[in-house]
Amino acid sequence: MIEARHLRVLRAVARTGSFSAAARELGCTQPAISQQMKALEKSVDTPLVVRSGRGMQLSEAGRVLLKHATGILAGLSAAEEEVAAIAGLRAGRVRLVSFPTASSTLVPPAVARLRGTHPGVRVSLVEAEPPESLAMLRGGECEVALAFRYPQAPGSVLATASVPAHSTPREARAEANLEAQQLSAGADWSDLVATPLLDDPLVGLLPAGHRLAGRGGPVELAELAEEQWIAGCPQCRGHLVELCAGAGFEPRIDFATDDYPAVVGLVAAGLGVAVLPGLALESVRPDGVATVAVHAASGAPAVRQVVALTLPDLAEVPAVALMLERLSGAAAGR
Repeated sequence: MIEARHLRVLRAVARTGSFSAAARELGCTQPAISQQMKALEKSVDTPLVVRSGRGMQLSEAGRVLLKHATGILAGLSAAEEEVAAIAGLRAGRVRLVSFPTASSTLVPPAVARLRGTHPGVRVSLVEAEPPESLAMLRGGECEVALAFRYPQAPGSVLATASVPAHSTPREARAEANLEAQQLSAGADWSDLVATPLLDDPLVGLLPAGHRLAGRGGPVELAELAEEQWIAGCPQCRGHLVELCAGAGFEPRIDFATDDYPAVVGLVAAGLGVAVLPGLALESVRPDGVATVAVHAASGAPAVRQVVALTLPDLAEVPAVALMLERLSGAAAGR
């Protein structure tokens, strides 16, 4: 095998015309130069230098190898510089995948701060929700995935229930349980490095004239058992069914939409009540609705955990580690 150090010796010998001069140029001994040249000739199985009088010159094979060595060594030097730039955060890239509410709240300050201190690091963003975002991370399509999970329910990822409008409560419950079973295989995060960012409280939305709108304190889910419900994103929908089951009832889901402004509009029109993540409300004007804190059956506030995920090897990459640090800082600054 031809080694880069042997090519550097060959180049020095060709430039200086002797082993001793090459040794002085490279800062080593003449016997060391001789040994490395012998090793190189052994690896290519042909002489590379020819002695002539007091000097030496390259053989035909030596001249051919030197021609290629020049490009090889130049490429290695460029590669070393690029790697050093990445290691020193003068360059590099981080591809983010985030769910929408984190894209509008956590990502902007984190990326802005990273660019302010390390402008050579390129950051890109696409949106996807788990489990799709986790598949993208494992498939090499991104370095960091922002995701969420609900601690009140079993497993890392809750059911993504696709509940049709006007489905019966029993059908809604069955849909959620089926989806939870189907996703259980993809809910394992044990192969990933998870950086907790924040607990995002779930907020109840009530029509402005609702009987509980002016209470001033938290609302227990059981108090909304007889209401019509407007469900949000698929994971939130499944979690709503789980939370309501814990409170002893099955929600009647009359409307299901992934569009948060639509949820607010439906509630404001008096067509039902809803529960949305707090981050979602930061990007939506809750006109015409009352917001209340929601407590689960345990009496604790209902929350979802927002985390940043990456692969173990990627966590050691300087640009990725810095992005995780900036995301943690953005979450802590809220």
